[in-house]
Amino acid sequence: MRVLFFGVLKEAAGAAEAELELPAGATVEAALEAAVSKWPELVRHRRSTVAAVNQKYALKTDVLREGDELALLPPVSGGAGPWVEAVEDEAGHFFALTRERIDPEWLKARTAQGQDGAVVVFEGIVRNQSGGRRTRYLEYECYEGMAIRVMAEMGRAIAAKHGVSRVGMVHRLGRLEIGEASVVIVVASPHRQAAFDAALEAINRLKKEVPVWKKEHFEDGAEWVEGEWESSIAGR
Repeated sequence: MRVLFFGVLKEAAGAAEAELELPAGATVEAALEAAVSKWPELVRHRRSTVAAVNQKYALKTDVLREGDELALLPPVSGGAGPWVEAVEDEAGHFFALTRERIDPEWLKARTAQGQDGAVVVFEGIVRNQSGGRRTRYLEYECYEGMAIRVMAEMGRAIAAKHGVSRVGMVHRLGRLEIGEASVVIVVASPHRQAAFDAALEAINRLKKEVPVWKKEHFEDGAEWVEGEWESSIAGR
């Protein structure tokens, strides 16, 4: 079976992907145990590791089948033209991953409509320090196919819950310098309270649900930022 590793797990396994031999009918839990046995460095992250099968979060009891793709994911920290991946639907919601600078004004103009009385823009910016250590730059990576799918499903659900018109969400990948935006979320709505509530829920959920990982590079070294899974995912 093909196994993918991301973030700190990639370093623990010593590779971004590898093959893992499993018996017929093996569960996700059995696969995790087999991976820890084959790559002992993974044991330090075993309790916080979540599995995805064929780009969907999996339960530990799920049975694996021949040809499945298994991805091992540490807790999340978060195409055509400038997009690595992009989803645009009939309602006008827009979700994308990019390795280029994010243009908030473009996303705002693309999201707002004449019916909207409020537009809320959130920008997550790379800061120059963390925990008293001076930050040089950040590096983001993600499970691209799964990340864009989760972003789109999450964004649509938030729009429906709060009754907003459109949600736009773009996350940056690769190396980011101090002051650059790592994520931009735009919510357009006829009413301001719904826009504020939807934007806040969007960034809070993105940081716990979308498989994006952040590595912080300091003057005296570098380390992956360990976040936490949303509770429904962590309990799988």
